[in-house]
Amino acid sequence: MRISILCSGASHPVYSHLEKWAAVTRASHDVELVQKKAELSGGDVLFLISCHEIISAQDRARYGASLVIHASDLPVGRGWSPHIWQILEGKHDIVVSLLEAEDQVDTGALWAQRHLVLEGHELYDEINVKLFAIEMELMSEAVAVEGRRAPVPQDHRSPTYYRRRGPEDSRLDPNRPIADQFDLLRIVDPHRFPAFFDFRGHRYVVRIEKVEATDE
Repeated sequence: MRISILCSGASHPVYSHLEKWAAVTRASHDVELVQKKAELSGGDVLFLISCHEIISAQDRARYGASLVIHASDLPVGRGWSPHIWQILEGKHDIVVSLLEAEDQVDTGALWAQRHLVLEGHELYDEINVKLFAIEMELMSEAVAVEGRRAPVPQDHRSPTYYRRRGPEDSRLDPNRPIADQFDLLRIVDPHRFPAFFDFRGHRYVVRIEKVEATDE
């Protein structure tokens, strides 16, 4: 089987996981991992993972299946950074969906779903490790069932949409308790979009590190 993975940036946290998945999968399949649409060579399965380019129907027609992964129970939670928004909503059980890529974002038929279960203490990197492990499992399942399982259309619930997050979404309120803002502290990217607050005429960046377990 010829498999392509398109991820727009090697600096994205998922990229190293994709490299490992590709290396393992090459034992039985032809796998390419590229960062630009122009580098795609066509084949059986195309995975679009953190892809920032527009992939048209013509592009997708070069593959037997073109798939994306989205961390929500679609059609609820279409849009940007769904697992981040759901953690901020207080959710600990997040559905991760493997679906067909379509012109309208996050509308494709579902191939498989998994549950990302969080305990409420995980920091950004720990959340990513759990999420990316599920994404790799879904990719492996897609390869295993390609051509042998009919995808299921999304149900008739009314779709909801998350907006794109920006730097201002990492803002802390220095007048509120840490406990009230802990979920925000733990989900922001500490390198690209760190938490921050303005106080007494200056801006401060806040990064947290987990040291050890306690009884509190």
